[in-house]
Amino acid sequence: MNFNQSLYQRRQRANTIGLALSMGAMGLGLAVLLWILSVLFYNGFSAIDANLFTQSTPAPGSEGGGLANAIVGSLMMLGFSVLVSTPVGVLAGVYLAEYGDESKTAELTRFVTDIMLSAPSIVLGLFVYAIVVAPMGQFSGWAGSLALSLIAIPVVVRTTENMLRLVPGSLREAAFALGAPRWKVATMVTLRAAKSGVITGLLLAIARISGETAPLLFTALNNQFFSTNMGAPMANLPVVIFQFAMSPYDNWVRLAWGGALLITLAVLVLNILARVFFREKVSA
Repeated sequence: MNFNQSLYQRRQRANTIGLALSMGAMGLGLAVLLWILSVLFYNGFSAIDANLFTQSTPAPGSEGGGLANAIVGSLMMLGFSVLVSTPVGVLAGVYLAEYGDESKTAELTRFVTDIMLSAPSIVLGLFVYAIVVAPMGQFSGWAGSLALSLIAIPVVVRTTENMLRLVPGSLREAAFALGAPRWKVATMVTLRAAKSGVITGLLLAIARISGETAPLLFTALNNQFFSTNMGAPMANLPVVIFQFAMSPYDNWVRLAWGGALLITLAVLVLNILARVFFREKVSA
């Protein structure tokens, strides 16, 4: 009896110490996060005005200016990246979940997907630079969209596969019993049942690529002027923030804070939407 009581007390002390360390680590992380966000919001909101959305980035030494060209450039590259990564990622995820149980091709696809998920974004940017930018002889928005697509595709693939595997097998069996072919079961039954999870993965992929800077430095670079030509260098928020934050000009630094706040709010909204979709899926 004494032995059991002593063992119980030791385990209780170990549990208390572990819980205290965990809470301390969580509190430290939250404190640092709140500190970063408070500095970002304080400096970012002070830079938000009408000029930020209507004027292009200023020349060195000039006053005023905004981020209109960078905002439009980022939206265009993100839009084309979504158009590429969504069908490729979803269809690949459907193949892996519905057809790739015992396929060597599926095993190779999963292996490549895992490598792309863990690969640094700068490596993918250098890859696109080598195969697109260098042969073309110039940076371009198309190259930037391709680099972002390579980052988003494995996220969509992995999320789609995981969500489809959560669909009960009885749902597939019921569709097969009604005489539906396999391709229709995959696209009209299981994919529709996992729609919320797939959309969640897409939103998370967009949140992942919206703040990427390294691949755009090697692909889209930057453009001081307003341009919608995807075949030429194009301004974008991550690169503008990177360049302006280290500049000696006060208005450039102010614009960098404003751009950082815009990206943070955009990612926050996307994550909230992803949480809402995921909650709907669970409740369903």
